[in-house]
Amino acid sequence: MKLKYTAAWVGLTAAATVAATACGADGAETAAETADKAVERAADSAAGKADTIMAALSRATDRTEELGSAEVRTTTDLGTGDPIAMDGTYSWGDGYALDVEMDTEAVRMQDLTDSPTVRTLFVDGAYYYDIDPQPAGPLAGKEWIRIDGSAVFGESGAAAMSGGGGGSPVDSLKGLKYASDVEDLGAETVNGKPTTHYRAVLDQGDLGTFKEALRGADSLLNSTAGGGSITMDIWVDAKDLPVRLQQDFGTMEVTMDFDKFGATKEIVAPPAGQTGDLTEEVKDAGTQQG
Repeated sequence: MKLKYTAAWVGLTAAATVAATACGADGAETAAETADKAVERAADSAAGKADTIMAALSRATDRTEELGSAEVRTTTDLGTGDPIAMDGTYSWGDGYALDVEMDTEAVRMQDLTDSPTVRTLFVDGAYYYDIDPQPAGPLAGKEWIRIDGSAVFGESGAAAMSGGGGGSPVDSLKGLKYASDVEDLGAETVNGKPTTHYRAVLDQGDLGTFKEALRGADSLLNSTAGGGSITMDIWVDAKDLPVRLQQDFGTMEVTMDFDKFGATKEIVAPPAGQTGDLTEEVKDAGTQQG
């Protein structure tokens, strides 16, 4: 909210006024009262502006939640210089789900498929990866890999995600109301659309409250925020819908560009007979690394 900077600036200005106009005790008292009132007006103005920003962000969150799904282009930069792109559908109307295409080489799955992209699903609390049928092993003849969300986020994090708490774009937007620092950065054109650019920062205290609201998704937020702060930039159009959402988690940055809201197809899990489950292998590998 930058309130302390606004108040400091007004205080310095008022001090200069006191020095220039004081002609005695009565004059100094009047100037001091003027300074106090100036600081109060600055505080009221900053608080009012913050309320206006939070109202705009709340409208964007409510409108996004109402529409239930979107076609999204997502880029995740892990700080390694090799961003991972995901294009497809996110759904949050009845639990969190996604159906996206990911760059095969970026996610290091070129040994499992000759396709340049890997179709990836998250549905019913599990990830599914479309692969070429393998000649041997647990994936022999299978066209999909299944990995339960608990192997990635732990039991509580997986439960929160499958219940619509912490994974979808709308859950990220819900985090905005816990921010202690918000700014209106003005009008910008994004993806050819006129938008208003807002920024919100969630510090460690804000994140603690956010975790409680996400019903146990501590492991999810800890893995992304690294115990630090999250900076969220959101560009909102005239229909109160996000055009772009960018989240900075320390060295990781996630950018989502929203192309279309609602009216997306239902996301369903692949047939069990075509799926090889690697959940335990992933859990064992995590235990060994830990």
